[in-house]
Parts: sequence; C-alpha cells; structure tokens
Amino acid sequence: MSEVKVEPKANWRSFFVLLKSEKLPIGMIVFVIGLSLLETGAALIVPLFTKGLVDQMSGSGIETGVIILLLAAFIIQTAAGGFSFYFLMYIGENLVAGIRRKLWDHVLRLPVSFFDANQSGETLSRITQDTNTIKTVITNHLVTFISGIVSIIGSIIILFMLDWRMTSIMLGIIPISLLILMPLGRKMYKVSRSTQDEMASFSGNLGRVLSEIRLVKSYNGEALEKEKGFSGVGQLFHFGLKEARIQAVISPFMTTIMMMILVILIGYGGIRVASGALTAGTLVAIIIYMFQIVVPFSQMASFFTAFQKALGATDRIQHLLNLEQESYAGNEGVMHGDLTFDQVVFSYEHSKPILTSVSFTVPATSTIALVGPSGGGKTTIFSLIERFYQPDSGNVTIGGVKISDFDLSLWRSQIGYVSQDSPVMTGTVRDNICYGVGRDITDEEVRNAASMANADRFIEKLPNSYDTEVGERGVMLSGGQRQRIAIARAILRDPRILLLDEATSNLDSESEQLVQYAIKNLMKGRTTLIIAHRLSTVIEADQLLVLEEGRITGRGTHRQLLESHDLYKKLASQQLQLDLASVEE
Repeated sequence: MSEVKVEPKANWRSFFVLLKSEKLPIGMIVFVIGLSLLETGAALIVPLFTKGLVDQMSGSGIETGVIILLLAAFIIQTAAGGFSFYFLMYIGENLVAGIRRKLWDHVLRLPVSFFDANQSGETLSRITQDTNTIKTVITNHLVTFISGIVSIIGSIIILFMLDWRMTSIMLGIIPISLLILMPLGRKMYKVSRSTQDEMASFSGNLGRVLSEIRLVKSYNGEALEKEKGFSGVGQLFHFGLKEARIQAVISPFMTTIMMMILVILIGYGGIRVASGALTAGTLVAIIIYMFQIVVPFSQMASFFTAFQKALGATDRIQHLLNLEQESYAGNEGVMHGDLTFDQVVFSYEHSKPILTSVSFTVPATSTIALVGPSGGGKTTIFSLIERFYQPDSGNVTIGGVKISDFDLSLWRSQIGYVSQDSPVMTGTVRDNICYGVGRDITDEEVRNAASMANADRFIEKLPNSYDTEVGERGVMLSGGQRQRIAIARAILRDPRILLLDEATSNLDSESEQLVQYAIKNLMKGRTTLIIAHRLSTVIEADQLLVLEEGRITGRGTHRQLLESHDLYKKLASQQLQLDLASVEE
C-alpha cells in the first residue's frame, strides 16, 4: 500500500475539519479571544489619550487624569496580552497533542503493507513536523489574525472620525498590496508543500542510515550515504531559497508600503497642521493608528504564509488518517483445533504469486516444519498466520473457523513468534520479557519464564540483573542472549500457536544448544510451525513440508521424504552426510 502523491491544492476546509475533530476547549478559546479583543481595545484607546496629551502639551497644560488613563490602558494591554498568549499556547499544545495521539494510534493500526512501502522517517515527519506546522499557525498567528482584523476595523472607523481625507489616502494603497500578495501566497503554498515532502524523504533516509549504522560502517558505506545525505540537504536548500525569494518580495514590499504611507501622512498632515485644519495631537493619533493598521496587515501576510504551510501539512496528515486500518473487530470465542491452509493464493501488490494453491493442515499440539530453497514462501506463510496480510484467495482456518473472523488482538495474543534475529526493544531485560503481554506480571513469573528459556543464568550476571538496560535494538546483548529473551517473552505469553523462523541459524554451537533446549520447553503442548534450512533441527517434526516457488512439492516425515523427494534427499545429503544408499536399501 504505497502512498499516493496528491497534487498540491490548498483546502482550508480540511484544516478546520482536522481542528474540529479534536475536543477543543471552547470556553477557553472564547476567553482567549476576549482577552485578545480587550488587548486590542486598549491599544485602540491609547492613540486617543495620546492625542489629548499632545494637544494639552501644546496648549494650557497636562491633566493628570489623561496620564493615569494612558498608563491604565498600557497596563490592561500588557496584562491581557500576556494571559492571552499563555492560554493560546496551552490551546495549541493541547490541540497538537490530540492530533499526534490520533496519528500515532492510527499509524500503529495500519497494515504491515503500509510499512513495507513507506520509510519510517517519512511517517515520523507526519507526526512531528507536520503537526508542529499546524501548532505554529494556531499559537503564533490565528488569534493575532483575529485581533488584527478587529484592530484594522476599529482603527479605520476612528480614523474616519478624526480625518476622512487622510484615511482615504491610506486605504487606497491596500487593494494594490493585496493584488500582489495573493499570487505570492499561492506560490508559497506550492513551495512549502514541496519542502515538507522533501523533509519527510530526508528524515526517512536519516532514519534508515542511523538504524543500520553498523552495516554502513562495515561495508565502508559512509561515502555513499554522505552523497545521499548531501543530496537531500541540497534539495532542502533549494526549496529554502525558493521560499526565501518569495519572502524577499513580501517583507520589503510591506516595509515600503508602510514607509510610503508614513511619508504621505507626515507630509500631508504637516501641511494641514500648519494651516490649522488639523491639530498636532490628531496627526500623532493618525500616525499611531496607521501603525495599528499596517502592523496587523503585515502580521496577516505572515499568517497567510504560515496558513499555506499548514494546509500542506493538513493534506499530508489527512491522507495518512484516510488510509485503511487493520480490522480488529471479530469473534472473541475460544480458538482451538487444527490449523489449516486451504488452496491459499497470495502475492505482494499484484506481482508474481508468492504462494500458489497451498494446502496443508497442522493438527493441534503437533509440530510441522517448512523446508526448501529461499524464496519459496515459507516466511509468507508465517505472515499470513499472523494476519499481516490477507490471502488473495483461499482460506486459513483454525478448528474450521476462518482466522480472519477472530478479533485481531485476541488472535495475535495466541501466537508466539521467535525469529532468527529476534527483535529487542530499548529498555530493560524485564521490559523485553514482559513486552506485549497485556497484564501485570510478577517477578516470579518473569524469573520462571527466563529459567525455562535457559536465560536466567546470564541475566543474573548482568550489572543490574533484570533491570539492566539492553541498549538500542539490544546491542548490549549477544545473539544467543537476545534469542533466549525472545523465547522467555513467548513463554510468558503462553501462546497456543508457536512460529519459529530459523531460531538457531545465527548462533554458535554453545548458544545453539542452550536455545534448542529452551525451544523444546516452549514447544510442549503447542501447535508449532518451524522454518529451518538446517534439517538437523527439524528431523523430529511430526511432518515436514517442502516448499518450492510457492508450491508444496512434498510432505511427510523425514524418512518418508528421504525415500520419495529428490530435492529433500539432496538437501539431506549435503547437510546430514547420510548414507543414502543404505537408506534406499
């Protein structure tokens, strides 16, 4: 399920739908807007008090009451601005936290096919960078935009009351400014969308390299990865320059407009003051109101730019949220009986079939082994049992019931999976043994599971025993130690079905013996499927299936396949050094 690239197209409705999907604190939002309007109202009163103060200074004298009112207006403006800023930040942080929770929950429930097609760093960029872009609009621009509109409207009304001629001159320039800024805003949206896509790709590449840094260093891949990284940096630099070019037009343009208006007002206003048609205080008030129009107008231009970026981020977030999740609903009944594949066909993304009409049955509590050349479909069978994918046709059943009919969480809780490179999460040994069990685990249960996995001895020798940190991906542990922790995890899970994927293939002989002993403890009383290239580990299985190019070409016990299957006989002669001639006799 690869991510479909959509053409950049600003959609403000999607932005507000995303905000509405969260439980917004409406009361607090109204309160913040009220504080912001109070701040704006105080700012609108200041020029009037300033007008009176200037006129008094040029006349008979200064009245104390005017100074007190002016100071009160400043105090109200400062206090209202401070509180509105804090509560606005709270709303923005709360909103982005909700969106991130929704995204994280959604991503965790996406099918494995999504993660096959998308780098983890790109998905991470959706949850972190894109949500932060939306937060920036809300916390830094949205209320400022609303209060700016109020400030502009209020200032214009008062300006018309003070002097309609000078107000008309000032307002005549604004439509011209909008005609220039609107096309630049659309251009900014396209550039910011491309920048966000490139940033996601760059983050994905960084995550890929850092997660496999040992491979990079072992194969001298630093130079190659440096070039790829530099290429990504170069692309971001290129888009950054595009954005800078747009800003280089917007910012000086707004400054020039402001200076032009200021010069016109001072020149024309000075003439009118000299003629006695206008008082000095009125001219000062007009100039202050001009700033209360031009500054919010500049802030609105910044809001427009940031909003275009937020629309791009919203498109990407909504695209991710619209991807179909795994279905968890289903039957919560008891799962027991034989596990059966019935004429199963499967392919990845409609490519060449990986499995073709695969049919077999694993009787309850028995052990079946899958053997054969690499690429035959063995691991795919495990993935279908785990319900990472759905068959193209055919059915997988247990006790005659389709496994797709069971609740997904409940189904997976009945499966224990141990692979050749069992993953270990960052955290303590205890955290890893208890991972995903879904209930409170006692220390005694943990120790019993470790003992059955033959892991208790090495764990007790660790610096902090079960509380020892294992490092990223378990780097502080050996391969055999990680395997035994994975087995202890499976034992604690107490699954009905056990999947063992080359569980001992990467171990030295001593570790292999310890892990084999642990696996025998784990297999008791469970339906077990084993993938093994080393036949010595599965010759005692109740049944062996030979898979070649997605088809089962042989089935039976070890001895039966030696007598009837050429490929198995060849594999056995290479690995077990058997005297096939004596067997045939």
